Amino acid sequence: MAQSSIEWTEMTWNPVTGCNKVSQGCKFCYAEVMAKRLKAMGVEKYRNEFEVTTHPDTLDEPYSWKKSRVVFVNSMSDLFHEKIPVEFIQDVFKVMNDNRRHVFQILTKRPEVLLEYDQVGYLDWADNIWMGVSVENEDVMHRINTLRKTKAHVKFLSCEPLIGPLPNMPLDNIEWVIVGGESGHNPRPMKPEWVIDIKRQCEKDDVPFFFKQWGGRNKKKAGRELDGRTYDAMPDMPQEFTVV
Repeated sequence: MAQSSIEWTEMTWNPVTGCNKVSQGCKFCYAEVMAKRLKAMGVEKYRNEFEVTTHPDTLDEPYSWKKSRVVFVNSMSDLFHEKIPVEFIQDVFKVMNDNRRHVFQILTKRPEVLLEYDQVGYLDWADNIWMGVSVENEDVMHRINTLRKTKAHVKFLSCEPLIGPLPNMPLDNIEWVIVGGESGHNPRPMKPEWVIDIKRQCEKDDVPFFFKQWGGRNKKKAGRELDGRTYDAMPDMPQEFTVV
């Protein structure tokens, strides 16, 4: 596990590493760049660089965390990648179900795999398991409806990197929306009107809205204010989650 600078979580936990590109949001994948860097540094976990690799030795880690934490699961992979055995995914779900004092946030670009496993009963959803999909432009808006068909108690959208408008999103049974611009050496621009439209959709449907960043080549300088303020709304934490 590692502390995270991602604004909408506290730490990351990576029982799987590695992935491959499936849509335009993947073009400048930070995880791929980081995996190459970590391999070059000699970090054993990244010996396979960005090839999909499971790490069973990490499954015990959440049992040792005493304080409630908000945890981004697989920031360096996609838990529903086709190469990950369903048995290992079930092992990850067991850990999350066993540790209900923590909130586990999962994000996928492969909701069709998620839905397939959910419909046959492979996945056990506790209310501390938040399930999200990446929605970077209209080409992948179908991911929203696929997510909505699952039995996850908390469903969320990560519209990051937002590289196109997302008009008329189906937000019924969606509990959270995150929006953020792309950062890095050659980021694609995010227009303010796209962000404002998503915020209005969230307000209309009473969905918590979280604005992560404007992005750009200097994301710290660009900041994360929208209309002169920050937007940090999140779903309610489960009963077992305690703030110390």
